[in-house]
Amino acid sequence: MLDAGTGVEIFGKDADQPRAIASTTKIFVALAVRRAGVDLEAYTEITREDVRAARGGAKTRLDLGQSFRNIDLMRAMLMASDNRAPTALGRGAGLSPKQLIAAMNAVAKDLGLKKTKFTDTSGLRGNVSTAREMALAIRAALEDDVIRDIMGTDYVVVKSQSGYAKIGYGTTDQVLGSSRWHVIGGKTGYTEAAGYCFVVGAEIAGRPLVMAFLGADGKHARFGDFERIAEWVDAGAPGSKVKVKPAKARTAPRLSVSARGRAEP
Repeated sequence: MLDAGTGVEIFGKDADQPRAIASTTKIFVALAVRRAGVDLEAYTEITREDVRAARGGAKTRLDLGQSFRNIDLMRAMLMASDNRAPTALGRGAGLSPKQLIAAMNAVAKDLGLKKTKFTDTSGLRGNVSTAREMALAIRAALEDDVIRDIMGTDYVVVKSQSGYAKIGYGTTDQVLGSSRWHVIGGKTGYTEAAGYCFVVGAEIAGRPLVMAFLGADGKHARFGDFERIAEWVDAGAPGSKVKVKPAKARTAPRLSVSARGRAEP
């Protein structure tokens, strides 16, 4: 957990350990195609290239041969993690899959993320980062007005150019709209190698924060971790605006991922 304004660490737990990041990868796709100048109102067709890239992932709702606005492909990708969307968005931005991966690695490099590496567009295979670097990445993503708006949306209807497909997408971010905290937006991910992941930005105790939870054992554990660490901040974690007894401020929340915790004094 980092202060979104300063980047200062508030809490860390194995924060620099490289590990698989699953579909949280897709925030880098969004940043890369935005940097490439993708026309958000233009339509891009779902092709067999996208089908191949999505193999092994969750069931898609973007039908082969149908065309969708790029803004809607980004919604499908960031809200519901549709695995056909990344390569389609790349093509909409004039990037082949290999070029998209190179652009994602360039985004990571420009953000100073030395342990973040991409070999795949969706997060199904091979991509790695650390909790610290993913917190920095979600901070960068939420600075983009378009990405922030999508990540802060809980439901949207996407239509194909032909009118054949009309798809309702709900966000996989379960704390958006349900938590008592002001959640700005986030991205989930899961593979067997990565476990359950969640990156998110929120305002707690009047302070903008970004958090990354990697490798949780259960689907709901990552959201429970968010609530526990939010309560900790609200109760007066180090650097928060709420004054409490020092002993309480230094007591870190017990998170689901088994590793040693660390809180800054």
